[in-house]
Amino acid sequence: MGQVFLLMPVLLVSCFLSQGAAMENQRLFNIAVNRVQHLHLLAQKMFNDFEGTLLSDERRQLNKIFLLDFCNSDSIVSPIDKQETQKSSVLKLLHISFRLIESWEYPSQTLTISNSLMVRNSNQISEKLSDLKVGINLLIKGSQDGVLSLDDNDSQHLPPYGNYFQNLGGDGNVRRNYELLACFKKDMHKVETYLTVAKCRKSLEANCTL
Repeated sequence: MGQVFLLMPVLLVSCFLSQGAAMENQRLFNIAVNRVQHLHLLAQKMFNDFEGTLLSDERRQLNKIFLLDFCNSDSIVSPIDKQETQKSSVLKLLHISFRLIESWEYPSQTLTISNSLMVRNSNQISEKLSDLKVGINLLIKGSQDGVLSLDDNDSQHLPPYGNYFQNLGGDGNVRRNYELLACFKKDMHKVETYLTVAKCRKSLEANCTL
């Protein structure tokens, strides 16, 4: 009987610690989702603003080229549709999100055109991407014991965007900015979706459908 009474405080402490860890996990998820939502909205605005500077024929032509081309981050294997996203584990969604954010750390510094707003946004984006990367890594560590952190040695290094755009012709500047902004918008939408689903799963909500 005495042993039972001795175990009760230990169990209560363990319960409180577990609840505290779950609350901290949800807090980190909330911050991560809010940050990527902001980045997605910012990417959408930057893309729309840039499209607004183009003639109708230019927009149509660039859109056709973009549909036939690939984003640099397409080499990162990720769910191809909603069903596959739903079937993916929380850890897998976090790893993919980390890779996508990491793939934009360098090219985000080149999101500059002849527009002071774009230059300020570029600096702001680079900082937010770095913060989000750190946050996702913390979520990965907290999602499963013994998971290795994703440091530089473990990173899947992608070829820099600059190597590709150096080979473009005279209209390369316009095409470069269009594709960078379109790819950035697409990837931020992906990360927002993956983190939202992962957050829902961790909160044990009954319905996490997209």
